[in-house]
Amino acid sequence: MAEETEISRRVAELLLEAQAIKLSPDKPFQWSSGWLSPIYCDNRVALSYPDTRTFIKKALADLIKSEYPGVDAIVGVATGGIAQGALVADILELPFAYVRPEPKKHGMGNQIEGRLEKGQSVVIVEDLISTGGSSLKVVDVLRNAGIEVAGMVAIFTYDFQVAENNFEEKNVKLSVISNYNALIASALEHEYITMEQVESLSQWRVQPDLWGK
Repeated sequence: MAEETEISRRVAELLLEAQAIKLSPDKPFQWSSGWLSPIYCDNRVALSYPDTRTFIKKALADLIKSEYPGVDAIVGVATGGIAQGALVADILELPFAYVRPEPKKHGMGNQIEGRLEKGQSVVIVEDLISTGGSSLKVVDVLRNAGIEVAGMVAIFTYDFQVAENNFEEKNVKLSVISNYNALIASALEHEYITMEQVESLSQWRVQPDLWGK
């Protein structure tokens, strides 16, 4: 489970203030998977707030410098990781590319957009980790192209056990700047939720597929 830190709490505060993360335990959202969720997260919203955007890009860049020194390039996950990845690559003065969910259906038929060379070491930038399934498909695409994946960084993770298992299975290191525990602590401190709602939110994180049914 991701560790709660001063940075993770601050990022959670900023995402809540921007309404990039919305909490609604009593009137849950429905994900495309069919899961009912008391949380809705769209970190693209954070891009519209310069101070929030700057804090997040610097936090991601610092995390990469600390955890993945010496990488050759930054790779964004389409679509949520494209803007964040480009911002981070700019700070680090590194090449940037992104990976489509599937190859382009016209033109060159690219799935990797940008210039990467076999043997290069990259860090993948993602905005949100839920189960990790779609993010880890990018790892397969890059590895099949001869690219070395040093790891993945993300703005936020729900800390689902299934995600931890999926990353372990693919042998991919995941580092994040904010997480579920930081979100709940920040939301409670700033009265986005009540203490009574915390228990329901905690139950959801443990069994998201069964919650609310």
